[in-house]
Amino acid sequence: MATTERESAWLNLRHHAHHLLHSEAEEHHDHWSPAHWTKIILATIIMLSMVSVILETEPELEQTYHEYFFGFEIITVVIFTIEYILRVWCVVEDDKEGKSHPFMVRLKYVVSPLALVDLIAVLPFYLPALLGNVDLRFIRILRLIRLVRVMKLGHYSKSLTHVSHVIKKKRSELAASLFILAILLLFSSTVMYYVEHESQPQAFRSIPAAFWWGIETLTTVGYGDVAPITPLGKVCAAIIAILGIGLFGLPTALIATGFMEEVQHKRDRQLCEECGKKLEAIELQSRPAT
Repeated sequence: MATTERESAWLNLRHHAHHLLHSEAEEHHDHWSPAHWTKIILATIIMLSMVSVILETEPELEQTYHEYFFGFEIITVVIFTIEYILRVWCVVEDDKEGKSHPFMVRLKYVVSPLALVDLIAVLPFYLPALLGNVDLRFIRILRLIRLVRVMKLGHYSKSLTHVSHVIKKKRSELAASLFILAILLLFSSTVMYYVEHESQPQAFRSIPAAFWWGIETLTTVGYGDVAPITPLGKVCAAIIAILGIGLFGLPTALIATGFMEEVQHKRDRQLCEECGKKLEAIELQSRPAT
């Protein structure tokens, strides 16, 4: 009997932890619910951690407030570690029908992008202690990895979640547009190499070297450090620049369109809390007849 009660208490605790940490949909809880405030508190800690990492790069601040920075780092790492462990522990609540083994459910979550971000966010703190004496340059790189924590905001931002869904839905179209851009970059760099190589052997010494000019031109940055000087090169550069303006707008247009579709799809799924009907249907019924 005592064992059953203990198991029931653990299951209840796991259910509450899942509601706090894995309840991603904002409409499932109001603005005064514990889940909502958990998201706000964790997002605030992430932002403060980012501010700390940035300010720590100032030599004067780092020397003066080193102990405070280190103490705050320990606090944030402890919080993020507990959050990660709890997320892995309670993610089995997603498998409500119990079709998969709990270990497989947790393993699937551990290798997911957001879970990997959570793990990478705390690894820089533990690795130096685990590896022992390591190169200081390696430690500096690990400390920079802490900036990955900003990606943890994907857990708590509804808009960031929408953007990730859009990119996932439009991945084939985005891949096609990036492939076209890669072909245009290769083509433009090759053309400019053969047109400008004799006149500027240093600037366009090879096709890979001409890639820098191609990237500058297609992105309309135009630093001016490399530029065509022959009449034919200038004509080709003008055509390539015009093509670049249009083609570089493709990924942006795809993401913007997908984002609008995602917002509209979410609106279509919203139900009235009182009657359970779609909001659009209620709006149509409430309109006066014309």
